[in-house]
Amino acid sequence: MRTPSVAVIGAGWAGCAAAVELARRGARVTLFEAARVAGGRARRITYRGQTLDNGQHILLGAYRDTLHLMRTVGLEPAQLLLRLPLQMRYAEGDDDMDLVAPRLPAPFHLLAGALLARGLSLADKLSMARFSSAARWMGWQLNQDCTVSELLDRFDQTERLTVLMWRPLCIAALNTPPERASARVFLAVLRDSLGASRNASDMLLPKVDLSALLPDAAIAWLEKHGGTALLGTQVKAVERAGDEWIVAGDSRQGRFRELVVATSPSNAAALLAGVDAALATALSFAFEPITTCYLQYSPDTALPRPMLALRDDPLQGRWGQYVFDRGQLDAAQAGLLAVVVSASSDAMAAGAAALEAAVAHQLAGALRMPALASPLWSKAVTEKRATFACTPNLARPPNATLHDGLWLAGDYTEGEYPATIESAVRSGLAAAYHITRTP
Repeated sequence: MRTPSVAVIGAGWAGCAAAVELARRGARVTLFEAARVAGGRARRITYRGQTLDNGQHILLGAYRDTLHLMRTVGLEPAQLLLRLPLQMRYAEGDDDMDLVAPRLPAPFHLLAGALLARGLSLADKLSMARFSSAARWMGWQLNQDCTVSELLDRFDQTERLTVLMWRPLCIAALNTPPERASARVFLAVLRDSLGASRNASDMLLPKVDLSALLPDAAIAWLEKHGGTALLGTQVKAVERAGDEWIVAGDSRQGRFRELVVATSPSNAAALLAGVDAALATALSFAFEPITTCYLQYSPDTALPRPMLALRDDPLQGRWGQYVFDRGQLDAAQAGLLAVVVSASSDAMAAGAAALEAAVAHQLAGALRMPALASPLWSKAVTEKRATFACTPNLARPPNATLHDGLWLAGDYTEGEYPATIESAVRSGLAAAYHITRTP
């Protein structure tokens, strides 16, 4: 097994995964990160003395590589994540959907959840059963990709089930509206949620900030095992020199046998434009933003549950799709609610203040709590290029490039998942495997 010197550019989840696995396999690793906080597009931020995230996230029990990596760097997922059974629960009224998968072996957990779900008619339940059975029969795969909307039409899904179940699941998982989203990728997500074992389908809510959930510990582990982490060091340029890569940072330069570019695709394109213009062009994805609206209320304010679904209706100014009670995840954040607005381009058009006000009024109506219309403070945090637009037949690059020793890692590389924490981790691990494989 080779033990090369490797530069990893980017300390997001893909870069952290690559750096840890490389060091674990004996490589000499230097990790570069322009920001002073690790985590990339899933990291902590601070506002008004509060430790927040740049976006509220949900993980799945099926994220096996992410959970394994957490344990590798000394973390215990059960202590850091609140595990909930697969669910889609609304708070708007007695006629709204309330589906919870009971603790039964798969696929009986989903079947029982659908049969016992409140707010769905017999036609809705039969529609869900028909779709789930057909998807399972197809192995959760499509030979020819299409949009999620086309897939749902193909299986005659009821309008109510589409509005309350499939649309919010699609937007949450792919950050792309169903009329533009890839059905093939959506089915892969459903396979590991609706179609998975009971534990794999569980929803995992972080009880700590996203940097503390893995990146901080990954960097500490790396340094303890002989690696170097350079936070606050922006890489200005890379170039090939003989059989090595020269990496030029803010105030230092290094030479490495292998180079892993684990930044966002847009940053990777800018960095590699002088190395390979065609590769840089291939990294020019269309992107979708995600906005999380934080609203602080008095500490005695609480939701009925840690997470609730919301009916979004852009025409009525109802932008939020999910709301999280951060106080039920971390007692220090009592009274803080986080509302997720995926694919938020239109929602942000009128500005952050208008969106914050709209979301507060949406919560007040949905939860029948008029006081929620007037938070003590609010903050809309938008990640403008949160994910690539996950459209049908989208070409995504592999880890390997045409250049010896140059690798890509990130949630946008080849894979069956959309842009998620798990796909980022898998990509980073794959890059490490390629570099350290036995010739």
